[in-house]
Amino acid sequence: MLGNRQIDFMGVRKIAAVASAVLVIVSLISLALNSLQFGLDFTSGTSVRLVYSDAVVVNDVNTTLQANGYNDAVVVTFGSAQEIRIILPVDENVAVEDQATQAAEVGETIADVLRSATDNEVTLLGSDYVSAKVGEELAEQGGLGMLVALGMIMLYIAVRFQFKFSVGAVVALAHDVIITLGIFSIFRMEFDLNTLAALLAIIGYSLNDTIVVSDRIRENFRRLRKGTPIEMVNVSLNQVLGRTLITSFTTLIVLLSILLIGSESTQGFAIALIIGVVVGTYSSIYVASNVIIYMNVTK
Repeated sequence: MLGNRQIDFMGVRKIAAVASAVLVIVSLISLALNSLQFGLDFTSGTSVRLVYSDAVVVNDVNTTLQANGYNDAVVVTFGSAQEIRIILPVDENVAVEDQATQAAEVGETIADVLRSATDNEVTLLGSDYVSAKVGEELAEQGGLGMLVALGMIMLYIAVRFQFKFSVGAVVALAHDVIITLGIFSIFRMEFDLNTLAALLAIIGYSLNDTIVVSDRIRENFRRLRKGTPIEMVNVSLNQVLGRTLITSFTTLIVLLSILLIGSESTQGFAIALIIGVVVGTYSSIYVASNVIIYMNVTK
């Protein structure tokens, strides 16, 4: 409830259902045509980690690398303002069994190049080759983990509430994940392990919101003597609206701080969670509740 004002959420449930369907379809089409822009965590390549004695300027590092022929190198900061990670695509001319040795040599070469271009002390922390097989296993295990999580969630809510509520919750969670992945696909944002972790966090956040709404709906079905299912769902949504908005707002403040102040390595994580919080708040109101209405939930 926002003051004493009652908002008719379910009055626009058909419009919300169409909007959600369009967003999900667009996301699936983009994922099918464009796929995801997988980061080095999921593809093959070389990762070089270095630390400077003072804060490093990423643009200067990029300029130095490009001047020395490393045009495809991606430079990101991680850990602190002194530490950087340089990501290089795999050299197709080098045999797979020699890639690890090649990665070590590339790390030493890049460290020497950067030392010659700055007065700072540059220390090589490590240079590793990430194989495509490892990335493929990570993608498969991550996808399997999300499917298992959705299955366990559906079972829990079916026992905790009833089957109709569990369907609504799982549909809402799938809706949130698909749209988040779709946005990453449409805008060609890098998808790495941090983003995968954010997706799992989105599932937890959205689930918490959906359970709060479902619990209030069930309570009002038991407590209120009069009213249609749609009216009871509306009452329930208004009662938890304040809590939902405050939780989402405070969470977004933290995530925006990470996005604006944090390093580039955390940007994908923050962006994914920001999308997830916004879409998850919407889905707990319109998707989960909409599904149980369409499944004819009654007292």
